[in-house]
Amino acid sequence: MAARILSLIASTAALVAAVEPSLKLKTFVDSLELGSSFNPVMEAYWTGLPHHRRTPFAVSPDGKTGYLAYLDSSGTGVHVQQVDPSTMAATGTAVTIENVKEAGGLVAHNDGFALLGNEPIATTVANAPPSGTPVPAIYRYSNGEQQWKTFVAGPGVHEEDGLSMAPDMNGDLVWSEEAELYGAYFVVTDYSGDATGHFGDSIQYVNSNGTLEVIDGASSSWGCSHNTGIAFEAADEAPFASICAEDQGAIWLNTGATGMMNNGVKVSNENTTNGAGGESLGGMSGSYSGLARFVNSSSYIFTWVSRGAVDLTENTWMGEGYTASQNRTNGRRVAMAMFTDKSTKATAQASSTVGASGDDQVNWITTEIGADRSNAHVAVFDDQYALISYEEIAEPSCDFIAMGCSGTFTGSYFQLVNTAGQKIGEPVKSENTYVAGDMVTRDDGSICWPYVNMEWRLDVPALSLNVAETQKMSFACMSLA
Repeated sequence: MAARILSLIASTAALVAAVEPSLKLKTFVDSLELGSSFNPVMEAYWTGLPHHRRTPFAVSPDGKTGYLAYLDSSGTGVHVQQVDPSTMAATGTAVTIENVKEAGGLVAHNDGFALLGNEPIATTVANAPPSGTPVPAIYRYSNGEQQWKTFVAGPGVHEEDGLSMAPDMNGDLVWSEEAELYGAYFVVTDYSGDATGHFGDSIQYVNSNGTLEVIDGASSSWGCSHNTGIAFEAADEAPFASICAEDQGAIWLNTGATGMMNNGVKVSNENTTNGAGGESLGGMSGSYSGLARFVNSSSYIFTWVSRGAVDLTENTWMGEGYTASQNRTNGRRVAMAMFTDKSTKATAQASSTVGASGDDQVNWITTEIGADRSNAHVAVFDDQYALISYEEIAEPSCDFIAMGCSGTFTGSYFQLVNTAGQKIGEPVKSENTYVAGDMVTRDDGSICWPYVNMEWRLDVPALSLNVAETQKMSFACMSLA
């Protein structure tokens, strides 16, 4: 009898250990009072459809202080407000970085923060961009005071390769404590050199003293043509993990500044038209929280939205070994990929063989065809589980072959996944919670992000929404239960 009881106890313990966690959503509605007004909506490239204007968010390593960055409603000047991570209320006095046109990434330190932004350079400066077009820079603040500002493009930066500017601040900023380096990845337009007038991207590194470091095999002045989205995450040493969506037909793991060359790893085939690729990585105001590193691990998880790929043909402009494709579906589905390290995909990469299926390797989060999904993001809870979020239109109108869709917003979804690339349970749905800023893992293991408490619509152009400016920010947090 005793043996049977012990066996039963052991079996029950094993069963309990095998039970996967579930998700629990908590919101902090209008918890943060802003000192200035903020416009939460911006127009998407080409379509003019509404996108959330990104509000970068970060929490210090000691977990005591959060920082939220937002663009003043005037369109000039970024405010960085301290946030109490336990209540999501404002603390301290906001820092205003004058002349910055957009916030493109934020890193929190125990004594302050670093921000990636873009600002115009006076035309009196030699080799400044024309017409006051802004140039990206990293700003480091400690205890409310600016310690340094380092331009990562513009005059004096990789001049031999062509000078770059950033009219739109699509990008991200990360920090590696091990490497003591900031990494910035951002979309650029060249205003000198062979690529003048064209769009691409750049990866630059700056050390803790504010010195721009050119690192062979890591720094890049021009990587992916007409970059339609980036994903970036820190590593223990340069190069950092990077992914780009380009305008010739693919999404690449381009760690090591490989750009869109086929010596990199092809993550996905995508139809690309008019310099766009389906807003796979968020489009305008996107390019954040698309790639995350598991805690205490060398592995990464990536998410994006895709119409799939059929009819692989040779891309004659790129040449042998490169392909173009047609869309498999009208609406987009959500996909994820796992990487065993910053340079290696855990499963097969996408095919580059003419006539082959273009998306057999894709691990779909959503398998149902018909709806459209957008605004996909990912963050990790720990070394085993991650959270993928996305928005849905149940009955979309997808009038633009490689851009976003329109229709009635039917909810935000939050899906739990594990390191094996498996979905855990059904997604949590919310009709009034959105992801409009970085998804951050707090020291208690929960994942939090900012959003504006508003009626979110995807059925009309952004200019038709007449969205009111706001001075309140909300937050949401997801935890494992």
